[in-house]
Amino acid sequence: MQGEASADVHGRILVVDDEEILREVLGELLAAEGHEPELAATGEQALELLRETPVDVVVLDIMLPGIGGIQTLEQIKRLDPDLPVVMLTAYGSVETAIAAMKQGAFEYITKPFKNDETLAVIGNAVRQRRLVEENRRLKRTLKEQYSFNAIVGKNHRMQRIFRLIEQVAPSRSTVLIVGESGTGKELVAKAIHHNSTRADRSFVTVNSGSMPSDLLESNLFGHVKGSFTGAIATKKGLFQVADQGTIFFDEIGTVGIDTQSKLLRVIQEREFMPIGGIKTQKVDVRILAATNVDLKEQVLSGTFREDLYYRLNVITIELPPLRERKDDIPLLANHFLQKYARENKREPPDITPQALQLLLNYDWPGNVRELENVIERAIVLGAGDQIGPELIPDPLQTGAPPGPTPTAFPGDGMSFKEAVSQYEAALLLKALDAADGVQKRAAELLQLKPTTFNEMLKRHGIRPSRH
Repeated sequence: MQGEASADVHGRILVVDDEEILREVLGELLAAEGHEPELAATGEQALELLRETPVDVVVLDIMLPGIGGIQTLEQIKRLDPDLPVVMLTAYGSVETAIAAMKQGAFEYITKPFKNDETLAVIGNAVRQRRLVEENRRLKRTLKEQYSFNAIVGKNHRMQRIFRLIEQVAPSRSTVLIVGESGTGKELVAKAIHHNSTRADRSFVTVNSGSMPSDLLESNLFGHVKGSFTGAIATKKGLFQVADQGTIFFDEIGTVGIDTQSKLLRVIQEREFMPIGGIKTQKVDVRILAATNVDLKEQVLSGTFREDLYYRLNVITIELPPLRERKDDIPLLANHFLQKYARENKREPPDITPQALQLLLNYDWPGNVRELENVIERAIVLGAGDQIGPELIPDPLQTGAPPGPTPTAFPGDGMSFKEAVSQYEAALLLKALDAADGVQKRAAELLQLKPTTFNEMLKRHGIRPSRH
């Protein structure tokens, strides 16, 4: 019976009771069940131990010398609000135990306690602790996955974007994300959501360019049964699904003018009318939108409402194309090498200086998405521990300059500092190529100390091939 109560969960249990015999009996019972007991005679001792030692459950006597059990419970909850506390009480003080539960206690056990019941209650408390910890871990993983810190980029423009994401994420303001296709607009939107107070709620993406206007409205606002041919049942819209969360309009410029007016109402009034409905529905949704076209030009041409444009354009995040942040290419390439090596269950290969030079020389009309595709292709097709030029697609092979000439010029969307940084990276790659990847020899060619050369490689995110 005892084994069935908590055989699948074991934890560190703090027993707090001023009766030495009871402490020892409970400690032995818990140890026999596979738990790790910690013992304390007073509330003061318990609080001191909790500040130094993590525990999974506290078993706390209500009647304690010094600070009493209720006061100790209050201080435990201040230290760790999610820590389960099981109260120990005599039959005559059950009302006090019930009052303690109202202040956050997990459960109470009456003295004299029954072993099986006690172990069952403690086992349940440990299970709750494990669930809370797992939930925290999943949230932490999710936050790391979409954290603005995880968007790869050392370029100064990307660093400004990271800071802006950090500033706007906690608010409910509408954000317009502008950039060419493939620059990572949806990734930025997810980073904003997952760093906001709505992170635990839904993140809903609307691909407005992939469906006709009437179908888009049905998807956004839902419809009632019989509102049109084929409406055989009432359907929830995406705004209802995203309630309390975030809705992201990918390529907002493709939304039809009629739908735009209804979208404007949602932003202004926080309500909408389902198709065929007679009552408006309130909704609390944060709206993020992205575009790869100039919405101002669409306003002038009459294809986009001016009032909607200004409602969307509260805060703008403009993502630079990859050709204007080429100093990020080595970091991005390494990031995707790691990612797709994991997915293909292999060790991440190195990219040779020659292959990396091809990536640096290319202008990337498809931006980061195109670079990701190139690296994924190389991982799938390459079987060795290196990614060489032979694994780089033909369009990237043409027109590569023979030497370390700058691929961009200050004034072409790149600062002097960035152009110098890019030229420096090209010199390092050229030296590694000439030295067959041997760092010491490459450093000698550039008349640099090997340690200086190595630090420069790290700064540029260059991983030399293995030799």
